[in-house]
Amino acid sequence: MSYERRDFQFVCDDFHVTEEMKTHFNNDGFILIRSVIDQKEMENVKKVLTENGILKFKYEQDDGSGLKYQMCCWNHPGDDVTGMLSRSQKIAGTMEQLLGGEVYHYHTKLMMKEAHTGGQFNWHQDYGYWYNNGVLFPDMGSVMIAIDKADKENGCLQILPGSHKLGRIDHVRVGGQMGADLDRVTQAKKIFPLFHVQLNPGDALYFHSNLLHRSDQNLSDRRRWALICSYNRASNNPFREHHHPFYTPLKMVPNSAIGECRNFTISVDKDFINPVREHGTAEN
Repeated sequence: MSYERRDFQFVCDDFHVTEEMKTHFNNDGFILIRSVIDQKEMENVKKVLTENGILKFKYEQDDGSGLKYQMCCWNHPGDDVTGMLSRSQKIAGTMEQLLGGEVYHYHTKLMMKEAHTGGQFNWHQDYGYWYNNGVLFPDMGSVMIAIDKADKENGCLQILPGSHKLGRIDHVRVGGQMGADLDRVTQAKKIFPLFHVQLNPGDALYFHSNLLHRSDQNLSDRRRWALICSYNRASNNPFREHHHPFYTPLKMVPNSAIGECRNFTISVDKDFINPVREHGTAEN
């Protein structure tokens, strides 16, 4: 299957989700938008991430090959700068239009692959996990926002454009993680092209919950951090209780809120979780 690459550029005062973007998202399972978060906004985000307690909630898991990856995960956006980010029109509002209806915040993760030691992720679909949370439809998606430069050298994300059309694939334990059935993945790789998602800080990947993706270990001398904001359609409320939230109305904020927010202390209502401790395995 052929893949026609198309990157989009965020223009602060003239950005809107076009029919072309929706077409690419529906056909490829993702769109890539450059420079969504500007330098000032990124400085605000980093201040919250590194100076105000989020890292005390981090957990780690072995990748099955001896290296580890680290994450922090929270269910509700809150009112700090990271909350403004995940509630902003350019992040949540764009995903809402791509998914075709009202969304709510499912969770956000700070994903950390440290230099020389950052673990890999096996091929998987996010809905391969979330299906087991009692979510009936794959009307879900995530936005990966690069904090650091991500390239092949430091283990950037790899995706199979169009693979979301396969539907949900059974996930089984592969090493220390749950991953997509390898026989299915082997066949999918014969059909769909491999694409390395190389990002500069502030670039964002918006992707469907059934898109197959993975990443290599980070053996470079550069860390790779990213925020991943995940959303569920309001109409897709889970039918069973799980450690991620039921429908909770999302209070959208203008894009300017990210740069203007001066709350650099993590909100007490973010509801941090540790799925490794609580359920034995991480989700992503």
